[in-house]
Amino acid sequence: MDSFEVNKTAGAVLGTLLLTMALGLFSGFIYSPSVPSKPGFDLPAAPAETADTGGGKPAAPAEPLPVLLAHADEKKGESFAKACAACHNFEKGAGPKIGPPLWNVVGRDVASVPGFAYSDALKSKGGKWDFAKINEFITSPKTYAPGTKMTFAGESDPQKRADIIDYVHTLSDSPEALPTATQAPPAAPAAPAKKG
Repeated sequence: MDSFEVNKTAGAVLGTLLLTMALGLFSGFIYSPSVPSKPGFDLPAAPAETADTGGGKPAAPAEPLPVLLAHADEKKGESFAKACAACHNFEKGAGPKIGPPLWNVVGRDVASVPGFAYSDALKSKGGKWDFAKINEFITSPKTYAPGTKMTFAGESDPQKRADIIDYVHTLSDSPEALPTATQAPPAAPAAPAKKG
């Protein structure tokens, strides 16, 4: 092979490398990714932090739990509760997982499943799990029992909580009755009668 052929081959290899580099730089210039001003993304705020503190409209008053439960959908609640199955058992006789079993939780003493290591924060609560306590707990476990071992951040949507409670209350041989809605939504004012 003479030197002319070697130079042609070397030139072709170098030219290809230079063209590849130039195309990489050019495409990087055209399709450069946008860099966010702040890395990451905002996590959902805890329910206590979502209140409006500015000069905007105040938050709408929350519906009472019995009213929410009157409109609750057990099937939706079962669907929402699937995320809880990673830590809790729903079947009768199933033991604890990472969290205590939820079978027959409504009416059960707080922190009372034998063999489960509850946090001191939850042990100090006492009483029985009723609908209001479950609602408060799943709204924000860390607010309900500061120091709890439960890592779930909470459910801020009151209707989703009501759906979950409606499902969880059925996990029993004899489910407790849901509280009745004693407070109906306010009726719209009647239109004034027209004369004539």
